[in-house]
Amino acid sequence: MPPNRSEPATFFFKDDGAVPNNRLPFLVYKAAFAGRDLASVIENAFRRNDWSHGLWHNGIYPFVHYHSQIHEVLGIAAGRARVRFGGDKGEEVEVAAGDVAVLPAGTGHQRLSSSSDLLVIGAYPPEGHYDLCRGSSAEHAHALTTIPRVPLPNTDPLFGAGGPLTRLWR
Repeated sequence: MPPNRSEPATFFFKDDGAVPNNRLPFLVYKAAFAGRDLASVIENAFRRNDWSHGLWHNGIYPFVHYHSQIHEVLGIAAGRARVRFGGDKGEEVEVAAGDVAVLPAGTGHQRLSSSSDLLVIGAYPPEGHYDLCRGSSAEHAHALTTIPRVPLPNTDPLFGAGGPLTRLWR
């Protein structure tokens, strides 16, 4: 089943001194997918749109973290969660099965609570390198140099080259 073609909600987060965040908007596609076997549907969309690098199935860490050298997409395949995006001073967002969040490099995220059946399909675009930063001052200083160098993806993870991300991140 193709994704629901609605505009994503956009959020902008400022550098809070620990989590650098990004000048690019954080995107949330609410109810992007519906139906059965959402894990396969989400995974197939990410693969089709060249966002399957490092594809994984799991949850969201319960501590604040970010990736300073790569963008990330999180598709909620089952369950629900309350996640704070943007670091300690960010925004708490309820995500549920069918939702997709796209995090520009540097965007803090932390699971605050979740249902026991939470399943997240995560992945990255082909450009960039995975790292896990937890907000130390040394990481923050380094991230300020790496985040601006992370290449912009050529495609939206749900809609490909013509998707909202390609317009909103340019």
